[in-house]
Amino acid sequence: MFTRIDPKELNQNVFSLIGDQWMLITAGTKEKCNTMTASWGGLGVLWGGPVATVYIRPQRYTLEFVENSGYFTLSFFGEAYRKALALCGSKSGREIDKVKECGFTVAEAGCGAPYFAEAELVLVCRKAYWQDMDPAHFLDGEIDNKWYPGKDYHRIFIGEIVEALRKE
Repeated sequence: MFTRIDPKELNQNVFSLIGDQWMLITAGTKEKCNTMTASWGGLGVLWGGPVATVYIRPQRYTLEFVENSGYFTLSFFGEAYRKALALCGSKSGREIDKVKECGFTVAEAGCGAPYFAEAELVLVCRKAYWQDMDPAHFLDGEIDNKWYPGKDYHRIFIGEIVEALRKE
């Protein structure tokens, strides 16, 4: 069971939450969704409200779902789900049913966005902005060499956090 909370009530360290614990970015519908593990992203305030920023490479199957949906969700899990998150970050939904493989239960936010009942925290985000990363704007040339040897630059999405759900 989840309780709706104000995003300002989040008391976790967002650097650890995203960078160390990871998250699942999910979009689509309850009946047909795709998810991917991410350890890059951000939470903050923009345009007068709480937002989440996510980065998705062009070859990721989840990109199609985020592009074709008005919403995406970020699901955060406890350590018991580390193997499932590793699978969701290493396998493509084009090849396997990741939701089934991980034993996740798809739930649906009020806006219809899918998330996972096993999560401890869920952020429901309404897409507000996207942009493709432009390597011409890297001020440190080593970023391009180190992180983009395949020139597969991320698409950046900023989502307004419209709902925050914490497991009771």
